[in-house]
This record gives sequence, structure tokens and C-alpha cells, in this order.
Amino acid sequence: QGEPVRVLVTGAAGQIAYSLLYSIAKGDVFGKEQPLVLVLLDITPMMTVLEGVVMELQDCALPLLREVVPTDKEEVAFKDLDVAILVGSMPRREGMERKDLLKANVKIFKSQGAALDKYAKKTVKVVVVGNPANTNCLIASKSAPSIPKENFSCLTRLDHNRAKSQIALKLGVTANDVKNVIIWGNHSSTQYPDVNHAKVNVKGKEVGVYEAIKDDSWLKGDFILTVQQRGAAVIKARKLSSAMSAAKAICDHVRDIWFGTPAGEFVSMGVISDGNSYGVPEDLLYSFPVVIKDKTWKFVEGLPINDFSREKMDLTAKELAEEKETAVEFLSSA
Repeated sequence: QGEPVRVLVTGAAGQIAYSLLYSIAKGDVFGKEQPLVLVLLDITPMMTVLEGVVMELQDCALPLLREVVPTDKEEVAFKDLDVAILVGSMPRREGMERKDLLKANVKIFKSQGAALDKYAKKTVKVVVVGNPANTNCLIASKSAPSIPKENFSCLTRLDHNRAKSQIALKLGVTANDVKNVIIWGNHSSTQYPDVNHAKVNVKGKEVGVYEAIKDDSWLKGDFILTVQQRGAAVIKARKLSSAMSAAKAICDHVRDIWFGTPAGEFVSMGVISDGNSYGVPEDLLYSFPVVIKDKTWKFVEGLPINDFSREKMDLTAKELAEEKETAVEFLSSA
């Protein structure tokens, strides 16, 4: 069984973590043989709630879970980590401008980036979930100069899964029959869910999604809007944001980093844009199609981009550049 993997989850008393911790602890992410130490970080007022979460994890009687470490201190939380899943962030309150949200989060992710730099392993894989995820991830990476930029990614797998599932529902197939959808850009309503390169297995034959669905106006209209605005739709219905589906997407994302992507398939991840061949400006944390092998991701290269896609990809890049500019201003004063 070997050495335990040391995994941090921040915002550990929150509702995404409540679904996430059980899945990780029972072996869905790092495999059924891999022992784990779970480190749970939250803010001081949440420590009593966190004690309850620890009790529940103990009461699950999970064979892989060697230790659970609840803490409100960064120097404890970030020590010797193999994986950091940064779920905790300042949520957007009513009447709050995006700028206010960015300002509050720059502070958090600057501090957590610095703690990663100081205490974590240099090989640590960092996944940012807390919104605005792309920009929070960029700030954390900039605040951890000794950890390779490629080790930082942000979650767009939930959007990717949403896109897959919408196609599957439309065609009456399972989500597993759909592959190679792409989420380009920001985890926001400007993201571009792209199915130009996606394939679907219909009655044992693999065909392009456009060919299978034969409804271009739906694919260019309602489909895109549904995926872009799904988070808001869940909040409207549930009065709470996506938690179960977010936790599942985090598991998918981290498992793919750990074990690699299946042959012939790619996934969407927010990663540093440096060296991409799709005309996305450098130094942005932008969602691309990637393949992963040996815990290392690479851009999927050579996909033809039509004018419709180009416009949407540029739009979300522009939003990310503006967010970055605002965040970097705050960074110098944070």
C-alpha cells in the first residue's frame, strides 16, 4: 500500500466538501489501494462544524483513511502536500460587484499561494475550485513562484460534464457515449462549450455530434446557453449552488491528473495558456482541451477552429484578461 497521499481540501466545512471528502476517502480518486491523509482547512468560526465532519469521516470506517487533520492554520494545512484542492473562497453576496469579489479573493489566494510555496512539496498538484476559479488560480500560481505553473489548474470539468450530459440527453444515449467536448476559456457565463470536435457513439457507430444531432441552431444556441447558465439555474431551483455535481467533477479532474486520460479522449481544464497554438494570449489561466499522461498535461493540438468558435474563444479570453488586470492591481496592494 505504500506511503499515504497527503491531500488538502479547503473550505472543508462547506457543502461541496461534504460530498467531495467521502468520495476521496473511499478511493474514488486515488485508487482503492492508496492510503490517504486528509487535511481539512477552514476559517476559525467553522471549526466546530468541521469537528462534525471529522466525526462523520471517522464513522464511515474507511480502510484507506489513515488520518484526518482539521485546522484553521495555513502552516499546518499546506505542509508536505501531494495535492491541494482549493474549494474555499469568498462567495459573491447580493449587491456585490465582480470587482469586490475579486478583491476579497485575491487576498485569500495570495496567502494560500504563498503557503504552498513555503510548506508544500514542489511536486504538489493544485486544483482551484473557488470562484472566480480561473483568476484565483492564476493569483495562487503567481504567489508560489517555486512551484511550476503547470502544476496549477482550475475546475472547468463541471462545465465539461454538463456539456456531455446535455448532448447525451438530447440523443437518448449515456454520458459515456459522448467524448471530446471542450470548454474554452473562463468558468463564467462567457465560457464556450464547443462540440465541433466531439464524438458520440450511436448504435455502436462513432459519429460527430453535429452529424448525430442534425440541429445546428440548437447546438449554436440553446445548448451553449444551457451549459453557460447551468450554475445559475441550479441556484434558482435549489436555493444553493451546485455541490454534488461539483464534487463529482473535482473527483474526475483530480483522478485524470493522477492516472491520465483514456486513449483517444481529451478533457477540459483551466491551465496556464503559455505556449498554446490557439491564439489565446499568454499568462492567462484559460480552459483548454488537454490530454494527461504521467501526471503531466499537454494541450490537444491542431484542432481546426471555425469563425463562430474563434469569436467565442476571443470573447472569454478578453474577460479573463480584464479579470487578471483587476486582480493584479489588487495583488500589489494585498
